[in-house]
Amino acid sequence: MRQLWSIVVLSFALCACQHHQTNTGTDSSAGVGALPAYNDFSPGIVIDDMTQHVKALSSDALLGRTTTGEAEQRTTDYLIQQFTRMGLAPGNNGSWLQSVPYVAATLQHAEQTQLSIDASDGRSTLDFGKDMVVGTLDEQAHAALAASPVVFVGYGIDAPGEQWNDYTGTDLKGKTVIVLVNDPGWANQDPKLFKGREYTYFGRWTYKFEEAARQGATAAFIVHDTDAAGYPWSVVQRSWSTARLDLPKGEEGTPRLAVAGWLTTDAARQLFARAGADFDTLKRQAAQRGFTAVPLQATLSVTIDSTISHGESHNVVARLNGTTHADQAIVYSAHWDHVAGASDARQGTVDNATGVAGLLEIAEAFAHRAPKPHRSLLFIATTLDESGLLGSRYYVAHPVVPLSHTVADINLDMLPVDGPASALSVIGFGQSQLDDYLAAAARAQRRDVLPDLQPEQGFFFRSDQLSFARAGVPVLYARSAATRPDAAPTGGDLPPKDDRFDPRWNLSGAVEDTRALFMVGSRLSMEEHFPQWKPGSDYQRPVSMQGL
Repeated sequence: MRQLWSIVVLSFALCACQHHQTNTGTDSSAGVGALPAYNDFSPGIVIDDMTQHVKALSSDALLGRTTTGEAEQRTTDYLIQQFTRMGLAPGNNGSWLQSVPYVAATLQHAEQTQLSIDASDGRSTLDFGKDMVVGTLDEQAHAALAASPVVFVGYGIDAPGEQWNDYTGTDLKGKTVIVLVNDPGWANQDPKLFKGREYTYFGRWTYKFEEAARQGATAAFIVHDTDAAGYPWSVVQRSWSTARLDLPKGEEGTPRLAVAGWLTTDAARQLFARAGADFDTLKRQAAQRGFTAVPLQATLSVTIDSTISHGESHNVVARLNGTTHADQAIVYSAHWDHVAGASDARQGTVDNATGVAGLLEIAEAFAHRAPKPHRSLLFIATTLDESGLLGSRYYVAHPVVPLSHTVADINLDMLPVDGPASALSVIGFGQSQLDDYLAAAARAQRRDVLPDLQPEQGFFFRSDQLSFARAGVPVLYARSAATRPDAAPTGGDLPPKDDRFDPRWNLSGAVEDTRALFMVGSRLSMEEHFPQWKPGSDYQRPVSMQGL
């Protein structure tokens, strides 16, 4: 193993230090409007190539990399042209593209939508945007609550492994549940309860709605808290004020709520007070083991009309076949999509032109790697990550390589633009043996590997590797940490991230991180065994994927 790892590091070092002229004269941006033609790429991972890709992917020519329409066409064309130039093959059964269907639900007349509270002392209302947000998750053009009884279910968690079930003995048919965001471990900062301050999947808003639907509730509202959620009310308000996208409900086969939404904390206090209960007292009780759901003496009513539309976007999939185990594959993923901001200047440069540039650089390095990898490599630029990881969720339901033969997913999202760092932080540290692979690669760079520096933010659940992890495939998602004093950008203070490309940015850290992730995949591509989840991990390979 030591000899193999030395070969991997040596082959990478040789590859990374050379430039080549084999593609001189090739217009890598043909067909995408104003994109410049780049005529010289290195076979390795170098700062000039990274810069070219980041500039191209965040340029005006790609129209903000929004999904569907001309912006998507130009973006996917650029990616396909780059993969073609490298000599890679179309990765989806002869096609570069994998169609990803979606359903969009747009609430009509949001400004007029009100949630009515009926209690013994009469009726009051909560206004959309200011007090609450609401919509349908079940593709229903018309959905309504009519005097639906309200039940407070604490954190709304059913977790046998934690010996915790907020739904014990509760009949929720026809009822609306009120749920707290995050989980009891975070509320108590108790490392022995769930994972303490570390965000878990049980704390995610998506889980809250999924579990409420599984438990038979008609509707669910999550109580927002900035610290517990990790983002302010304005994020919720903005997200629920535009079209909400999801996979068609037949794709995943799980029940969905006809009515769902969020309440501000003040709105929750008002609701509980109208029902003769104290929100803050019940919130504290909900964080204690033994809590049971509390019916509230109030009902909720709302009517919502939504425009339901169907569409499709596309993952871009490139493949490099292995020499001896072509049926096994390591996946590299990075999402190409960007949700346009209020300013035309917002081009998603950091999130995630940098990650896609890293994906292209890794693909380039593998295309020129010697010796050739034994296992196949898939490079997937996913779509609709910003809309709920739809592209990666669809891929794992329709994989090009069976998940039983998928070795790992290595995900790139938001590479640094402020220079090199002395360490890499693993988001989701301690879950799989891939941590150890990264540690070996980091040592070769004289760097360290650290746990997630912000576990309370739940970044692991906000990027595409989550889809692979939930399907049982070990994953790796890492970010730079502990920026070195000598890593200051060359031009003074940096502009806000996620803005237009700035020539003052220092992408040497992005190059270092990308090289480390290449080394992990390079080592995996030459091995015989599969990396595994570690004991006590939140994930595991299903029986059908074990024994490899």
